[in-house]
Amino acid sequence: MSRDHAASERWTLRTPAAELRRSYHAQGFWGDATLGEYAEAQLQKSSARELRIWSATRPHQSSLGAQRERALRLAAGLRRLGLEPGDILAFQLPNWREAADCFYAGAMLGVVLVPIVHFYGPKEVAFALRESGARAFVTADRFGKLDYLAGLEEMRDQLPELETVVVVGEERPGYAQDFETLIAEAPLPQPIHVDPDSPAVIAYTSGTTADPKGVIHSHRTLLAEVHQLGAMQAAGRPSLVGSPVAHGIGMLGGLLIPLFRKHPIHLTDVWEPAKVLAAMTEAGLASGSGATYFLTSLLDSPDIRPEHLQLMEHVGLGGAPVPAAVADRAESLGISLIRSYGSTEHPSTTGAGHDEPAEKRKYTDGHLLPGVELRLVDEAGDDVPTGDAGEIVSRGPDLFVGYTDPALTASAISPDGWYRSGDVGVLDEAGYLTITDRVKDIIIRGGTNVSAAEVEELLIRMPEVAEVAVVAAPDERLGEHGCAFFRMRDEAGAPSLQEIRRHLEDAGLAKPKWPEEIRQVVDFARTPSGKIKKFVLREALREGTPGTPNLEPRKG
Repeated sequence: MSRDHAASERWTLRTPAAELRRSYHAQGFWGDATLGEYAEAQLQKSSARELRIWSATRPHQSSLGAQRERALRLAAGLRRLGLEPGDILAFQLPNWREAADCFYAGAMLGVVLVPIVHFYGPKEVAFALRESGARAFVTADRFGKLDYLAGLEEMRDQLPELETVVVVGEERPGYAQDFETLIAEAPLPQPIHVDPDSPAVIAYTSGTTADPKGVIHSHRTLLAEVHQLGAMQAAGRPSLVGSPVAHGIGMLGGLLIPLFRKHPIHLTDVWEPAKVLAAMTEAGLASGSGATYFLTSLLDSPDIRPEHLQLMEHVGLGGAPVPAAVADRAESLGISLIRSYGSTEHPSTTGAGHDEPAEKRKYTDGHLLPGVELRLVDEAGDDVPTGDAGEIVSRGPDLFVGYTDPALTASAISPDGWYRSGDVGVLDEAGYLTITDRVKDIIIRGGTNVSAAEVEELLIRMPEVAEVAVVAAPDERLGEHGCAFFRMRDEAGAPSLQEIRRHLEDAGLAKPKWPEEIRQVVDFARTPSGKIKKFVLREALREGTPGTPNLEPRKG
């Protein structure tokens, strides 16, 4: 059995019905190219365009042509180490050139890539390496306060299948390879063709729950997503990407969509708004797309100027909730904003264009994208009427092929290929979707369901509130009550309970939905896409402690 087939049979993978497969091929969503073949061809076509890493640690400037050559040389070096198509190659690196090297080279070699977000700790990294069965792992010696080598020592004895460790940087243990020595003199002649239905990438996502999930995408599903997302985006200027390339949003926006759009690639390893704004003006770049935080952090910066707003003419938000107040603020500053909905499992489900009505762009998450099917269902799995809230189930050419945990695959994907998202939404008469909640993001107060999203949408409109998250807190009398966590602008203090009550009463929100507890935070624990990790907040409340060093309780 080839390693290519062995990798495919390591997990229980979902295969769309024959009719759907024929449809995806006939409509051009699926082809027979692999991720590596696509990347190599596009790098060659855009060989003169720039690759730039904006970093105080490892800055870099070269061309996409030079990146193609280096990726083929690294692929040859990895093969010399013994890696073959179908083997598992993991890497944990910031947004450096070496991260692009690993991604493109691994794809061209036909291995299964396991990108790991650079700020994950030893527990999460060891889980991903162990569950995926990684044979080789590329990491750095350190980055800022992150000591990767210390973490490596902590987890080495937990990884029986890991054969090779490669380190980027000046320090490395005796058992590890130096990254630069793998750049072979003779490049791989061409990308190795593997079965396009086989796994290409396993994305480990912590999501808003505590346990990481390994989301498997095939070459076909990932390339369908590249074309889906690339076609949806405005044909504007290149963008500076700060989302980690080891996460779906950063991988697509930073390494793949620029190839589709024939743009240069600009990455930054640290999201510092002042430095991002300076880079935008120096290189004429757009920025602020992705999760809401990437936009609001720029708008809140004291360094923002009218010329930055002109560069941010078109912004697309997704990956985290987009409050209406943020959309209104962006539009008032001359920014055309569109919202989209998707997940690591089904990356592009709905979206809108900048030429669509402002009310739809700003206040809904868009309409179905080509090839995508969507239903809203109740707890019994039956379709709900238009205008009623229901759990979103979907399928399409970019839908993942399964989890590394077969039990998760069985519970999330129905026998006829529908993916249960866990998100709650409403479809209007025109077919536009609005995300209203998570199935688990409900506060059950004395038997009454309270939507956290509904309360958050009103609280974000209070003065000086930068972000707010409402979660369920334990309540001896009611079972649960709402607790609102606030991140404020500048040095402002969180509103008091009395101020919150007056605000929500004026907004017409029923009293049982009002939060009964508040906390103030310096910042939130976040997923790589920028979502607030609400499980961290819930755990802090259950334990009766602030939860993390960044959480600062403030009594109302």
